Amino acid sequence: MGTNGSTMLEPLRQGLPPLDPSAVSSAASCALPARYEAVGSARQFTRKTLVSWELEERFDDIALVVSELVTNALRHALPADTPRAACPVGAAEDAPVRLHMMRWTSRLVCAVRDPSDDSPVAREEAEDDFSAESGRGLFLVDSFSDGWGWHPLAGALNGKVVWALFQLA
Repeated sequence: MGTNGSTMLEPLRQGLPPLDPSAVSSAASCALPARYEAVGSARQFTRKTLVSWELEERFDDIALVVSELVTNALRHALPADTPRAACPVGAAEDAPVRLHMMRWTSRLVCAVRDPSDDSPVAREEAEDDFSAESGRGLFLVDSFSDGWGWHPLAGALNGKVVWALFQLA
């Protein structure tokens, strides 16, 4: 967990909405192990990052979206035989899922990288069935962020990045 250089974030920027990469004022990233407890760790990382950026008043919406993006990555983007062993969050640089947060002056992007090449799919019936236990993730991401999308990674990195954009006051 910590601030990473711009070269590590470059593949993420390829799939983001048009924002000037040189205007990124802050960036942070953490590796997440392949276990569902990582969702709580992602929320803790989000809170710590937002507090350090003096954006803690946005925690509820942003943490909800981060939780959904990480849950989707863990549930749908990892091969069925992925080991779910306990390892400290942030310890493994080759962790299958990574959370990235980037801040511009008036925008914040949360992006989750995973090893799957499959596009994220929103279940249309989730919008109509609020009692459903699953399938609402991307509907919630769409509802609580100012936009979201995804992009396959290029070059040596396999997988994709799913991102959500938040406008800042």
